[in-house]
Amino acid sequence: MSAKEILLDVRNLATTFTTENGVVKAVDDISFQIYRGETVGIVGESGSGKSVTSLSLMRLIPDPPGRITGGQIFYHEAGKQPVDLVTVPDAAMRHYRGNKISMIFQEPMTSLNPVFTCGAQVDEAIKLHQKKNKHEARALTISLFEKVQLPNPERIYRAYPHELSGGQKQRVMIAMAMSCNPDILIADEPTTALDVTVQKTILQLMEELKSTIHSSIVFITHDLGVIAEIADRVLVMYKGRIVEEGTVLEIFESPKHPYTKGLMACRPPLGKRLRKLPVIADFMEESADGELIEKQQSVEQAVKINEVNSTETKERLSKLIVQEPVLKVRNLKTWFPSKKSFLGKVEGWIKAVDDVSFDVYPGETLGLVGESGCGKTTLGRTIIRLVDPISGEVHFDNQNLMTLTHRELKPIRKDIQIIFQDPYSSLNPRMTVGNAVREPMQVHGMYSSDRERKEKVIELLEKTGLKADHYNRYPHEFSGGQRQRICIARALALNPKFIICDESVSALDVSVQAQVLNLLIQLRNEFNFSYIFISHDLSVVKFMSDRMVVMNKGVIEEMGPADEIYDNPQKAYTQKLIDAIPKGQLSDIKGRLMQLQ
Repeated sequence: MSAKEILLDVRNLATTFTTENGVVKAVDDISFQIYRGETVGIVGESGSGKSVTSLSLMRLIPDPPGRITGGQIFYHEAGKQPVDLVTVPDAAMRHYRGNKISMIFQEPMTSLNPVFTCGAQVDEAIKLHQKKNKHEARALTISLFEKVQLPNPERIYRAYPHELSGGQKQRVMIAMAMSCNPDILIADEPTTALDVTVQKTILQLMEELKSTIHSSIVFITHDLGVIAEIADRVLVMYKGRIVEEGTVLEIFESPKHPYTKGLMACRPPLGKRLRKLPVIADFMEESADGELIEKQQSVEQAVKINEVNSTETKERLSKLIVQEPVLKVRNLKTWFPSKKSFLGKVEGWIKAVDDVSFDVYPGETLGLVGESGCGKTTLGRTIIRLVDPISGEVHFDNQNLMTLTHRELKPIRKDIQIIFQDPYSSLNPRMTVGNAVREPMQVHGMYSSDRERKEKVIELLEKTGLKADHYNRYPHEFSGGQRQRICIARALALNPKFIICDESVSALDVSVQAQVLNLLIQLRNEFNFSYIFISHDLSVVKFMSDRMVVMNKGVIEEMGPADEIYDNPQKAYTQKLIDAIPKGQLSDIKGRLMQLQ
């Protein structure tokens, strides 16, 4: 980086989309440079324009409805004149796209073709851009799979995408992106839905590969904690514009823009316990003409106002655990057959939940944390009988739910609700959100008329931060955070006593996540709900939970007060989860930068 060899020079880039409501400026007159060997982080919420920026650099904007309406993207290839990627013909663009500039997309499952093996898909890129024959391409693909630390590369080469975990699919995508030794690697939210341990491995891997082939990385995310782990420079985007730019140290040590300050404050702090998380609205607001107005509140003030001392935390927990538990789980086992004989006899089992026992108290939030595959989601689904166990007991309201028929379960389901991870797939796309929230009330015969039910639905929508006129809209008309609020409103429709939140904020922006977490805590305090809060993000679980359960390979590794488990973990597995959390501390950033010098 000392010679500052420029690779990409973006000048006054503008990208618009034509919608029913007019033209939307997704990227609005932005300029920046990328130098060889550096990692540039682009950070912002959904809708800030960061992903559209990356697609514009690759000339992948769907036309219609979108198109690049202004600006230049100069690519500087060694020994050649700069080329404006905005104006080169489509045929010529194929020389640069995938070859000189590669991209790792956010969702590997939708980026990989389900009908071709993983090996064949990487082979294709190598044969196209490097003119290798079939045998050379295969050898290079397997070598790349080894470099990205995929287990058993020969098997992965023959495997289809659905046979791999999320982290493995993401590594295949990285191998594909690196296959042509690109000058620039664009990574669009590559770790958003991954476990913290897998995320840490992916970040380390990208750094190693960058230093091996001397490329540059454009890393796009909404999480400043991740940016702190990998970036050299940071661009902060808001509503299509770059509102702040600087080195990673400058941005974290002295953020200037209120939006940047808000993003930094939204993530649950690990060293403190707060009543509620700061949100971006605490630091800025928009005037009627769209101008940003900064509120005179620092991040430190926003945190201090809501800080809870350890005595309060202990007193709350001691009051909770002297009550009769609302839920008792005893020796629960949920196994799935992994291998069957020719005659159909089971010869092997996957022990997703293996002899698990715990209690949940009225008004308590019990956090359930662990990596993908540890059994936490299966445990949540088993508790409410969406999955049947092979043995064990779950007592709710003095009834063993595991022995009840489906008819006997129906009235109890009213009191136990679940909020799923993906709100879009758990809402019927052909049903308005008003009807989606009203339907459970009709099924359980609540209220005397549809008019009363509609009034209750509107009350719930407003309570969860939505509006009355959202009643007749469909799920696709809402953002991810709004859809999750609709699912929360639906879960509240039956006045439940107990709610299971299954990774319900893991795919949300940190700012939207903070709003949803604050809402869940507010509702718990108002209605005395009990929660099981399932997540792979230990910082979010620590903020939400009174007590925490750490799961690994179907069993409980350790259980206890959330603060104690974080401050003094007893098991190496728990320590590994804590160490993998992107903390975004200034000391960590300075240490990383010193190592690079």
